[in-house]
Amino acid sequence: MTLAEMILASHSHREKVAPGEFLDVDIDMVLSNDITGPIAIKEFTKIGLERVFDPQKVVMVPDHFTPNKDIASAEQAKMVREFCNQQGCHYFEVGRVGIEHVLLHEQGLVLPGEVIIGADSHTCTYGALGAFATGMGSTDIATAMATGKIWMKVPPTIRFNYHGTPGRWVSGKDYILYAIGDIGVDGALYSVMEFGGEAIDNLSLEGRFTMANMAIEAGAKAGLFYADQKTVEYASSRTERSFTVYKPDPCAEYARVIEYDVSDIEPQVAFPHLPSNTRPVSQAGNIKIDQSVIGSCTNGRIEDLRVAASVMEGKEVDHRVRCIIIPGSQDVYLQALKEGLIETFIRSGCSVSTPTCGPCLGGHMGILASGEKAIATTNRNFVGRMGSPKSEVYLSNPAVAAASALTGRITSPENL
Repeated sequence: MTLAEMILASHSHREKVAPGEFLDVDIDMVLSNDITGPIAIKEFTKIGLERVFDPQKVVMVPDHFTPNKDIASAEQAKMVREFCNQQGCHYFEVGRVGIEHVLLHEQGLVLPGEVIIGADSHTCTYGALGAFATGMGSTDIATAMATGKIWMKVPPTIRFNYHGTPGRWVSGKDYILYAIGDIGVDGALYSVMEFGGEAIDNLSLEGRFTMANMAIEAGAKAGLFYADQKTVEYASSRTERSFTVYKPDPCAEYARVIEYDVSDIEPQVAFPHLPSNTRPVSQAGNIKIDQSVIGSCTNGRIEDLRVAASVMEGKEVDHRVRCIIIPGSQDVYLQALKEGLIETFIRSGCSVSTPTCGPCLGGHMGILASGEKAIATTNRNFVGRMGSPKSEVYLSNPAVAAASALTGRITSPENL
């Protein structure tokens, strides 16, 4: 069996499962946020139950419109807060909150070998830990909060092997953008993307979280990594709960196996309006930008801020560019303060935000006007994703986003 099949078999009390089979799967964590949570709460109420199946396995994170930007978002957050207080679920208020897909693994709420579902498509982030994590609709989440189970079809698995040694400014963001550009936004539709190879073995956990996060941008059900020693050490440092590490069989059957040499990959830029519309940064041309966003659940971790700060150190953001830095969590923010990264950003002319999804979904803290262009370390660049439908979003890694903020146009850090 593949890694995903092993996890699903263990959670459905089966010795073996195969693609196409339908399963009742036990779940270890149910997630929702301030947009999707209220819908799930309303549907849960319709079921007529008074209590969730296990409050320790339900978490709600108000991260999309918080701190609340208006009355409507305040009412959304209030509903989530009151439900969690009543049920005893995990809940993170402003001041303790982080972007959900940075916060949960920091808090040790999601672990290797688990099944995690969330009413957010980027729940697949936790596949970096060797967990089966996937996004579902709010009504599915309501049912899961009531029963502790989900009903699903076993997806086929595509194996992606990355070999070679990357260049200086190449990261996990570039690995996944390159793959999405290769197979397309539907290239892994309802499949698992299983990542491996020596380049993955050498990749940091931050880089793996970035890759797993964007598996959905290729249409994948989940993106999984084997939980190696660095993963086990990370998870063990975050919780005292026990967990199980699964490893794919050497003879596992894959729908397809794709090989990449990362030595041939340079920093990638996804042009509007699809994450698959990628090209090397050296071929970006002369694209002037109005905004640079560095952060989000894709690239808002401490490694990402370190890279961006190393590019910006002693330099100034172009006066025509708004550069917004968004740490992924309070822990990341505090660590960045201790390391002097926040001072570097502010001296360079950046705005530093409290942890929030903010501009990534066109929520707040950086909405684009008609005709404006932004480069961002976020995960989607659909029409109107960051504001006006007449704006444009270009996706990149933190180094490219930082370099572009300094020059006012999409730039490789090699050119500074």
